[in-house]
Amino acid sequence: MESETLKKSLEEAINKSPKRNFGETIDIAINLKDVDLSNPKNRINEEIVLPNGRGRKVKIGLISGNEMASKAKGSVDKFISAEELDKMSDNKRATKKMVNETDFFLAEIALMPRVGKILGGIMGPRGKMPRPIPATVDPVPIINNLRRTVKARSKEKPVVHVPIGTKDMEVDKIVENGLEVIKRIESKLEKGEDNIRTVYVKTTMGPAVKVEVK
Repeated sequence: MESETLKKSLEEAINKSPKRNFGETIDIAINLKDVDLSNPKNRINEEIVLPNGRGRKVKIGLISGNEMASKAKGSVDKFISAEELDKMSDNKRATKKMVNETDFFLAEIALMPRVGKILGGIMGPRGKMPRPIPATVDPVPIINNLRRTVKARSKEKPVVHVPIGTKDMEVDKIVENGLEVIKRIESKLEKGEDNIRTVYVKTTMGPAVKVEVK
């Protein structure tokens, strides 16, 4: 896909979107064709690092012991100790709220079995199982990378919705993000761009605008 083609559709989507009193996200929807999604191997399940970030704050949670927590101090939005983890099954409503409000989780490898037992039923269906981190690894570079990361999942329906920026970002930066997402999705499809039926972009509250594809 040409950058100018995507840019033209993005500008149209932004111009057609009425002004709102909150920061709107810009999403890209990639509709697939001739892909058998009944076979889990054909489903898209990717984490994509956007070259220009998401344009909004991304919340990161860390489940670890005190040593790793000290390394990550000031870099994560939510720290969960081993003791707090054990208590989470007692208040599932609060735990679900916390998981819903957090974009990504990291967990010290030694705690992963307990995470799976206590939080697996909540995190798994939401695609938020933590990324395991060895105790000797500095989590800060991983955290910084996750702040520019989006998830692309197709599940059972032949469409992938991915946020590629916000309405107040420079259009050229959103274009670069969008092209990165399309490139990654194409790389996971058997026939590449030939498995893409249509592409649309839209703001949170605005109309969808079609992007011309070959």
